[in-house]
Amino acid sequence: MNATLWIWLQFAICAVLIGSAGYQLSRQGDAIAQHTGLSGSWIGLTLVASVTSLPELATGLTSVTIAQAPNLAVGNALGSCVLNLAFLVVIDLIHRKEPVWRRANRGHVLAAGFGVVLLGFLLMGLLLGQLAPPGHSTAAQAMIGNMGLMTPVMLALYLIAMRTVFAYERDHPQTPPPAAAPPASRIPTLRQAVLRFALAACVVVGAGVWLPFAATQLADAMQWNRSFVGSLFVAMATTLPELAVTVSALRIGALDMAIGNLLGSNLFNVTIVAVEDLFYRPGVLLAHVSLVHAATATSAIVMTGLAVVGLFFRPQGRVLRAVGAVSLGLAAVYLLNTYVIFLHGA
Repeated sequence: MNATLWIWLQFAICAVLIGSAGYQLSRQGDAIAQHTGLSGSWIGLTLVASVTSLPELATGLTSVTIAQAPNLAVGNALGSCVLNLAFLVVIDLIHRKEPVWRRANRGHVLAAGFGVVLLGFLLMGLLLGQLAPPGHSTAAQAMIGNMGLMTPVMLALYLIAMRTVFAYERDHPQTPPPAAAPPASRIPTLRQAVLRFALAACVVVGAGVWLPFAATQLADAMQWNRSFVGSLFVAMATTLPELAVTVSALRIGALDMAIGNLLGSNLFNVTIVAVEDLFYRPGVLLAHVSLVHAATATSAIVMTGLAVVGLFFRPQGRVLRAVGAVSLGLAAVYLLNTYVIFLHGA
């Protein structure tokens, strides 16, 4: 078999495993929500979002430790953020009854706001990390040992975000729209749902560990820069669980779980960069990557801002009866970011 074809086949196998396991995560996550009484938004933002982001975590940690591909790791995390926001366009396309921005719970603005703050700190850390060449420890680059100055800030902020959103969900319970309940026999018990959820999570982690090696070989074989491969191809593969969860959640009418999963995954993805920094031994992670990742971080901030506008303003119209103007803006920023990474990535 041709070597390049074998590399593409490995990449495809990883993607299929991640995508199929992601579908199970959404089904079992919804069952856990029903048994525990927690809201779909909260389950989507925390439990489902954390587990569907496991491919990014597994891929990122493997990239910065064994594979020694820091650009692949950061590109994957930030590329997954912009891709998750682009999935909001997919939701708007699929949700034909009315613009998705009118149905979504306004509480998602809180998670989106924390996402902007986290991305802002990451962007600051990236810019500070470029002030001195790699290997030179400065106050701007590191605070304790090899840990970046923004790393503890991002880790603490993620915990604050989860606590704040939980408090908001508790104080502002949602009233779900009436829907036909599925037959009791088709709903797994809480124990069954947890076991199936854990099994799907293991599959996601296993494929996520394999993925960076296939991606590195793919970048070398196709002569593409690793920032581009990480931001586009690896991000697409590792965000398949988010896509699977989004589509299946829409099929069962759990719109807020779908949106909460995407926004919660972004919070987790930004925090993954901080975790990767803890495991990156050569120095401060954000000082050893290409500055082009600042473009992806900026794109994620702009796209999150557009989502906040849509969630708060709730526009009614659609462009050409397809998607709202906010969704068009999201798609345009995503395409522009992909073009910039392809041209200037390292």
